[in-house]
Amino acid sequence: MMRAGLPCARPGMTVGLLGGSFDPAHRGHVHITREALKRFGLDQVWWLVSPGNPLKSKGPAPLERRMQQARAVMRHPRVRITDIEARLGTRFTADTLRHLFALYPGVRFVWLMGADNLAGFHHWEDWEWIAEALPIGVLARPGQRISARLSVAASRFHTDKLRGRDARRLARLRAPAWCFVNVPMDDTSSTALRASGQWPSP
Repeated sequence: MMRAGLPCARPGMTVGLLGGSFDPAHRGHVHITREALKRFGLDQVWWLVSPGNPLKSKGPAPLERRMQQARAVMRHPRVRITDIEARLGTRFTADTLRHLFALYPGVRFVWLMGADNLAGFHHWEDWEWIAEALPIGVLARPGQRISARLSVAASRFHTDKLRGRDARRLARLRAPAWCFVNVPMDDTSSTALRASGQWPSP
């Protein structure tokens, strides 16, 4: 039975998962989400607003505040803003995915990340399992193209890379499969926004 508060998805749908602290959510997140919907031919994108990032020592702003900001800046009929990890009680992406696979049989999930995340992907818990469990769509962000292409993960799964012009096939492929797409740049940074002491206006 589906847990209360979780988004709905039918078997056969393609759903992109964009995880992060979204502290705060901003136009850069909106930009890559819209590009992911288009480039990878997805039916939906779910933002997984995390209770906290295990790789960061300092905790983010309160979850409800970040959820409110995310809903304010990301307005699209095929995008869902969720607190799935808080509801499931998971801390690591791999654990969240295991739950989602069980809750949504038949849904084709694609993990979405910026190129900066690919550069450090090998530090994630069970990162190789993640890459072998679902396709991964990587969207280039400012200053991270080279480090992403030379990353441990890119090297480990180099034979599973899909050409950018074939990106719309990604969601239908069996993992491991990943695709790196260059998108028009938006260099808005959550780190810079926090440092300025101001959250962006909706």
